[in-house]
Amino acid sequence: MVMEPSITIRPGVGAAASVLQLQALSFRRLFIEQPLLIVVERGSKLLRWAQGEYCIGAGDAIAIAGGQFVDITNRPAEDGSYAARWLVCDAALIAAYADQHAQQAIIRQALPILQPGPAFAQSFQRASAAIADDSIPQEIARHHASEMLLWIGMCGGRFVTQEVQTVSAKVRRLVSKDLTEDWCADSVAGQLAMSASTLRRKLADEQTGLREILLDARMSFALTLLQASSTPVTQIALSVGYQTPSHFAARFRQRFGFAPTAIRQTAGGSSSPPVPP
Repeated sequence: MVMEPSITIRPGVGAAASVLQLQALSFRRLFIEQPLLIVVERGSKLLRWAQGEYCIGAGDAIAIAGGQFVDITNRPAEDGSYAARWLVCDAALIAAYADQHAQQAIIRQALPILQPGPAFAQSFQRASAAIADDSIPQEIARHHASEMLLWIGMCGGRFVTQEVQTVSAKVRRLVSKDLTEDWCADSVAGQLAMSASTLRRKLADEQTGLREILLDARMSFALTLLQASSTPVTQIALSVGYQTPSHFAARFRQRFGFAPTAIRQTAGGSSSPPVPP
């Protein structure tokens, strides 16, 4: 049975998603903005950094620190599909847990959690369900999300909230609030209380620019929607500031090296089965 991709967000608790991909694809320099926990259900996931790599398979999990770029390859299982679920806990929950468990090691890059067992999986499911189900009281939902932070801690590490220190990170956080906005140097600089020339200079010092940051933020969000929803490509294009699917597809291909439709196609080129309403 093909898993239905989905994504849900609950303020004060976190976000959860199920991801479906029907062929092997690699994504270079994906920015992980917030700490997240990924559980692979089918296939395998390879994550690479300059310092090394981790490979996790079906039944494994990995806790990934925020504020970093990683290379990711998702490989389908024998049935031709890659399926995973991810969970992001609210930043306030992460901060509270980190303060209460200061003796635990900080996850600087990633912490593989190999075959954690059914109790871990049940807690993960409860946390994901609490994010999706508004009938669950807010405090109970927050408790279920915090339970996953405790599981991660028992497996060897804790997340910490990342302070936004670089100008490029501040710009990315700003433009990500509205990816449909026609951001320019003057408007971004004004929001960051600096001149446009200072903004350009500081970004150049960090070996990037406003155009590059905006493109990457838009394409990264589009990738999430392609993997974790059945939203039509035309609507995704509009949601990240492109009026035509062809313009969006060209930018997506420029960023990742393949068309946005590749996310939902099998290796032979056929589209994924329609998701029921």
